[in-house]
Amino acid sequence: MEGDATWRTITLVVMGLLGAAVLVALIVTLGEANRQRDRALQAQAHSYDVMILARTVSGTIARSEASLGRYVISGKAEKELGQLYYDQWRLAGTQLGRLERLTVDTPEQSARVRRLRAAYERRGEELSLTALSTTYGQNSQALARYYKARQSPTLTAIDTTLDQIITRERALLDQRTADAMRTVDRSSRIATVLAIFGVLIVVGALVLGWFTLHAVGERALARAEAEEERERAEELAAAVTKATDELRVQEAKVRQIHKMDAVGQLTGGIAHDFNNMLAVVLGGLELARRAVGHDPATVARHLDNATDGANRAAALTRRLLAFSREESLKPEPIAAAALVSGMSELIDRTLGDAITVVVRDDARGWQVHADRVQLENAVLNLAVNARDAMNGRGRLVIATGATTLADDHVDDCCAGDYVTLAVTDTGTGMTPEVLERVYEPFFTTKAAGKGTGLGLSQIFGLVRQLRGGIAIETAPGCGTTVTLYLPRDTSAGTAAPAAVVAPVTVAPLAEALRVLVVEDDPRVLAATMMALEELGHRAIACDAPLKAPALLAGNDDIDLIISDVLMPGQTGPEMIAALAPHYPHIAVLFVTGFAGEANASEFGRHPVLRKPFTLSGLERAIGKAMATERPAPPQQIAAE
Repeated sequence: MEGDATWRTITLVVMGLLGAAVLVALIVTLGEANRQRDRALQAQAHSYDVMILARTVSGTIARSEASLGRYVISGKAEKELGQLYYDQWRLAGTQLGRLERLTVDTPEQSARVRRLRAAYERRGEELSLTALSTTYGQNSQALARYYKARQSPTLTAIDTTLDQIITRERALLDQRTADAMRTVDRSSRIATVLAIFGVLIVVGALVLGWFTLHAVGERALARAEAEEERERAEELAAAVTKATDELRVQEAKVRQIHKMDAVGQLTGGIAHDFNNMLAVVLGGLELARRAVGHDPATVARHLDNATDGANRAAALTRRLLAFSREESLKPEPIAAAALVSGMSELIDRTLGDAITVVVRDDARGWQVHADRVQLENAVLNLAVNARDAMNGRGRLVIATGATTLADDHVDDCCAGDYVTLAVTDTGTGMTPEVLERVYEPFFTTKAAGKGTGLGLSQIFGLVRQLRGGIAIETAPGCGTTVTLYLPRDTSAGTAAPAAVVAPVTVAPLAEALRVLVVEDDPRVLAATMMALEELGHRAIACDAPLKAPALLAGNDDIDLIISDVLMPGQTGPEMIAALAPHYPHIAVLFVTGFAGEANASEFGRHPVLRKPFTLSGLERAIGKAMATERPAPPQQIAAE
């Protein structure tokens, strides 16, 4: 008995020691499992933070660029859009800094974030040029830069790098989760062995079994919680990705709808106006052809009508260039009353006999400093809009006046003296909804093909450029009065009357020139060659700028290069820049129909002739080009 007791005691001691050992082993195992679980949860949370922050950076950059796009389209009118672009871009930089701190412990991810930072800074420089162009009113240049920036490799680099960061972080997350699961499984197996062993040692087995079950329950709960958190994170990441993609798709759809709507209205109106002008040109030429040989006076009259139609078509292109702010104004002192009086015949002919036009002058001789052609176009646009509002029948009053305004009394006008030009009609008037949109480019209430929607928006741009204001008084059924407030010009005493241009007899230069004509359009090239021959010059045709060096090398007596500006393969300024070091003695004359598509600084000191041009205009431009200072020809230097 004593031996049994001793054995039992020894057994109990051994069992107690084994139970304690099992308990200690179980406690250590559970502690390590908890630590592994905590590390796994921390690693998962870190990976989720990196992925969510990367998506956030992508979304912030997308919102910033969308704000910039709306700012560019608004043409500086919505300044808060420009500020929103700037704030969102700075926020993206701040988020990028947080991403750098989160990935500092992972060299591979840290290197990708550094590449993302470099692409972000390059992208910021590209977008800042677009924002600056919009801020300074260079809307066409800003749109070109913005759509070019949409194709920039930096945007692709940003998206690619963000995708790489997220992909790598997801792989790290999967790896860390797998490691945590293996550790938990290993701990579970050890705990199970210890629990079975504890059952064999009676009380210790029961106690240790209870702890084991409790630990297993905790681990199962932790695993379920980790799995739930992972699923929520994946759902959130998927939702962010889906929302970002949908936002981009919707933005692209809206932009395309606006673009197509604007193009539709613009092409319809321009086609209508050009068809009218081409009808005059073609009709005049056809009638002149019929009268050739038997009635010279009739031929001359019909040719004059055709020329007038062509000049009106050219004037329409100038109006479009002025609307896009690409054609510079030529301001001069103008008496508003004299300008309206000089336009009376044009206005009467444009509006028709069913509209009574009344002109009133209360301007007291005050003048404005503006471009005469643009101001005449503004008056004519207002008169045509009034005619359409009256359905071609009614009473139109054009009144000039003088007034003194306080700060912001009318529009954004500063305090001072202003000349007013008011056009009042007895038409249908405008609703508040239409009044809110009258200054929008391409907005019109006319039927398709009856107008471009450029009229009031062009007038608005002209008035703002002159630092004036515009006011509209209207109501449905009560007619409309549009009043322009233009700052008074006190720099000159009396405005000179509009110059009457007399017919110019074109005389050839005293010395015939050898001219290289570079033009990709064969019809324009042939017409220019014939014009030069008519002026007594000898011309060489070149239908591509890349052929010019060979022609110059084979003809060392060329005095002048006449070059188009926009040509495939190489622009005129680019061609001249490449030729200038080898042929500095040759004069240059640029000819273009739309100089706004090239940087004016690229023309340097060389004169520019605008299409369409006359013989006299071509002769004057050639004389101006030959008068520019340049080195003497090599032959002359050798002779000296």
